[in-house]
Amino acid sequence: MQIIRKIPVKQVLTETSRELLIERFEKQSSQLDQECRQLAFEQKKLERKPGMSKQEVEKRFSKEISRRKEQMRWITGQLSQLSILPDHSELEIDEVEAILTVEEGDDWKTAVTEQQIIIKDGKVIRAR
Repeated sequence: MQIIRKIPVKQVLTETSRELLIERFEKQSSQLDQECRQLAFEQKKLERKPGMSKQEVEKRFSKEISRRKEQMRWITGQLSQLSILPDHSELEIDEVEAILTVEEGDDWKTAVTEQQIIIKDGKVIRAR
């Protein structure tokens, strides 16, 4: 039987990868901030439109803005962790889906939980 499972991708932290991750996180944060401002603008525009319920518009937009602000807080936490982690630490940066073949007699824990991909400076160094 084949199953689809998410496998973590871990980055070995080097000076180069640290700089790239910081740049990536800052870019994501900037994008999310821009989206929040755009959503707030759209919210004000819709609230002024006749026939639109101000409460309904506010509810819908505040949910989206809150979700983006939560992502920004997560990114801020990741940036602070990057500044204190030593080089050669493994940092989970992504997840990918993989197809696993499971057969009778396989050890479930080994087949499902111990899979991961380790990369260093953009190259896969281990797939375990």
